[in-house]
Amino acid sequence: MEYVSRVPRPPLAGLIDDLYYLEGAPPYPRLALPPMPSALLVLNLGAPFHIRAGAGAEPTDYADGCVVTMPTRALEFGYPPTTRSVGVHFKPWGLAPFLPMPAAELCDLPVTVEQVWGRARAAELRERLAAAAGPDVMLTLLEDELMRRLRETTGLGLVRHTSSVIAATTGAVPIGDLSVSAGVSSTHLAQRFKELVGVTPKRLARTYRFAATVLAIDPAGPVNWVDLAARAGYFDQAHFGHEFRTFTGLTPTRYVDVRRRFLREHPGHALDVGPLPAD
Repeated sequence: MEYVSRVPRPPLAGLIDDLYYLEGAPPYPRLALPPMPSALLVLNLGAPFHIRAGAGAEPTDYADGCVVTMPTRALEFGYPPTTRSVGVHFKPWGLAPFLPMPAAELCDLPVTVEQVWGRARAAELRERLAAAAGPDVMLTLLEDELMRRLRETTGLGLVRHTSSVIAATTGAVPIGDLSVSAGVSSTHLAQRFKELVGVTPKRLARTYRFAATVLAIDPAGPVNWVDLAARAGYFDQAHFGHEFRTFTGLTPTRYVDVRRRFLREHPGHALDVGPLPAD
């Protein structure tokens, strides 16, 4: 599978972690994506894929791609035998300047690109991307399109600064201190976060802490769960296990078993950075 990634130029770099191109056979027909502190835009250039938003939900097909604000639960992506797409990994606040609606309206409800940008504009961009001469040109086209669509967003500075504090502490900052240091009420701060990120500061902090925890796990070696939980700031093992089940639907030991399966069956794969086999 080919994966090409790059960081965009400013000011997009303050909103986006990376732009990427993905093409090839997926490692598994279905991959579960645990919540991470990130939003996602995918412009699909191949056969439709589908997303199942939560256990028990029916899968929905996405032909033109999808837009996903920061999730609170795992999403299951189902892929065709060969997939091809161009996409954006946004920082939690980074998608807001490109949305015509509050981010909270899309929380855990992935939508098509057409629903966000309109059918004609989405189709025209996908046509230009499909006709481009290689991944580098595609990423440049996408970056230019995002620059054209970038708009001023009320409250973005507040949310970006506060989110950066949460990120720097991997979610360990007292939530009450955030509104005090920002000089706004906790209600105002939570409202801005829901509008621009889709979740409250407290939920974002939980997600950053979970992300730091799983990124600290080396599935190739033994895991000291007590030490890992303590370093992540979980107050006991029950709390630690509860968060794992909330974010992944799996116990910590089962999570590592699935990560090890991916490592064993597809060593060095470009997607072995968070997605889990769902079959």
